[in-house]
Amino acid sequence: MDASSGPVRPAGWRLAGASSVYLRAAAEQGIDWYPWGSEPFELARRTGRPVLLDIGASWCHWCHVMDETTYSDAEVGRLIRQHFVAVKVDRDQHPEIDRRYQRQVGALTGEGGWPLTGFLNPQGELFLGGTYFPPDDAHGRPGLRRVLKEVARLWKDEPERIRENAEAIQASLRRMREHRTPAATDLIRFVDGVRSELESGYDPVNAGFGTAPKFPHPTAIAFLLWDAFANGAETSGEHARETLLAMAHGGLYDQVGGGFHRYSVDDGWHIPHFEKMGIDNAELLGAYVEGIRRFGEPRFEQVARGILGWADAVLGDPDGGWGASQDADNAPGDDGGYFTWTKAELRAALDADAYRLVTRAFGVGTDGRMPHEPERNVLFRWLPPDQAAEGLALPQGPEATLRQALATLREVRSRRPAPAVDPALYASINGRFVGAFARAGAVLADPEVTAGARRAADRWLARAHDPDRGVAHRLGPSGAAGYGLLEDQVEFARGLLELAEACSEPRYLDAAIGLLTLVDREYRGEDGLLRDVAPRLYDGPPIGGIAEPSYPLEDSPHLSGNAAAALAFVRAGDLLHDARWVEKARALLVPIASRVGGAGLFAAGSALAAGLLSVEPASVVVEGVGAGARDLLRVARRSPRPRLSVFAGRPPPPFSFPADVPVEAEGTSPRALVCFGTACAPPVTDPAELATTLAGTRAP
Repeated sequence: MDASSGPVRPAGWRLAGASSVYLRAAAEQGIDWYPWGSEPFELARRTGRPVLLDIGASWCHWCHVMDETTYSDAEVGRLIRQHFVAVKVDRDQHPEIDRRYQRQVGALTGEGGWPLTGFLNPQGELFLGGTYFPPDDAHGRPGLRRVLKEVARLWKDEPERIRENAEAIQASLRRMREHRTPAATDLIRFVDGVRSELESGYDPVNAGFGTAPKFPHPTAIAFLLWDAFANGAETSGEHARETLLAMAHGGLYDQVGGGFHRYSVDDGWHIPHFEKMGIDNAELLGAYVEGIRRFGEPRFEQVARGILGWADAVLGDPDGGWGASQDADNAPGDDGGYFTWTKAELRAALDADAYRLVTRAFGVGTDGRMPHEPERNVLFRWLPPDQAAEGLALPQGPEATLRQALATLREVRSRRPAPAVDPALYASINGRFVGAFARAGAVLADPEVTAGARRAADRWLARAHDPDRGVAHRLGPSGAAGYGLLEDQVEFARGLLELAEACSEPRYLDAAIGLLTLVDREYRGEDGLLRDVAPRLYDGPPIGGIAEPSYPLEDSPHLSGNAAAALAFVRAGDLLHDARWVEKARALLVPIASRVGGAGLFAAGSALAAGLLSVEPASVVVEGVGAGARDLLRVARRSPRPRLSVFAGRPPPPFSFPADVPVEAEGTSPRALVCFGTACAPPVTDPAELATTLAGTRAP
């Protein structure tokens, strides 16, 4: 049934029962929205109308602004109903659709992001597009009223121009896809080039990379940590440590509730864009755990536990797994009100000395003031607690007083209207969390953290995993859906590999190898690169250019699908002691380097995978029980060595070890068996000696 027949229904009735929070929120608008699918494109063909496409997400501030103003405008609604077929897409629910139209709008305008606004022909080809449009001309942007009138005129009066635009965009995409950088196909030169780009793009004043808006780049940090170990590059280690500290001290990190916001709007990490993304926090958790292994920095452990606590408390699903995101806003027109503080609010919550300590320690009234509302402050670490406490009477001491004050502020903040949470379960996000929780549980020696990773993995494997199709993108009350996406397979495989090591559990390793085998078979495309969608496995409608190959190669800033696959291949090869998987990684990295050789910061994940090939894999098996065994296990799991696998006891097949690994003796006292590549060292019983042994950088 289309909008012109049958009983009269409210305009947004098709979205009212959607599984997506973002779509349901638009059901009250006076626009006859369709969810993504074949129906609106068939209607566009029958009626001869163009398609208006809106792509956004529940966490997106400007998506809310456009919904609350532009799409709630009566004249905008009238023009859309009269001239267009309107389609609304949740980018988290359909990343494959978002990816294609982001690339098309980027090819046309040079910009992208959310909300994404596109005008399509009935075949799903974009001919005009942009991002945010106010209802009327404002802020240097054309109003959507004017844009809608002009597009309707062009569609009617200049169809040739419409066709030329669509063809030009497709030609531009083909040129981008065919681009090669032959000089970068040598992996050593590729890694050197990325290192040089990271050094030149590093911010020596505020740490991190580039200028405002400043995003965390966890893959770049991981690359620098590899470089510091493998090549003794002190500068790389310093840049990684300084960046981790700057982000931890800044307003980007929620000093009260834990977890990281999306990005910083200023160079100094003071004022964030307030949405909190599951994908960001999973990858940053991994980065801070690696920081703990490299530097032993207490602040990094505090931040890692803050991310763990926020993820479980805010995104955690009682049946296992984690939701997608937490919104930036708690009401229309809000911008960070839940997360920020006035001096009056702080004074009302705390006693006099705690108030003084907090305002000094967190720079209240300085660089964290909100530009649109200067009396509100983002808390960021301005002074160390001992300096902030000068002249104050704090019987418990500065650190304890500050911890108690933050607990008080958490309790006060919990009574505010909280930003909404999108509880949707996505495999790509959950795979990242499974891996980060498993690694964090091992490094922090916290079995409850590891148990959280197990609950999530078990739920997905039981309800959203098919050996022939892989893992589904979405898991909800009605079951699993969205098969055939590369990112889901490789990120869930990476998570399972970390969990398999942490638990010495063969079934997680078997499932991971099954996913990677599927990736190797079903997702191959040009030059052996991996497509983002497997044609045989994809269960969505074949519209919107979905059949066209698309290759996720650049970190954005999250690890790209191809880089993630290369890293997973290396990890699988190490756990199985099977060089064939490592060679698959090498073979994949050569064409990746030819495509992204000049991408610098956005090729850090691929450069990390290439760099890991220069480090010999190592395995540690800790035998015995008691305090001695725990000490050896702690040292091994906190070693900064890349390509290191650590096991509490010898795990069963398919885990594999070199043939000359010493045989366990009856009643063995605590000892560590250390193997590099295919050769094993004599057993080690002293934790300090184990640390020294693992610190060696033997190249393969």
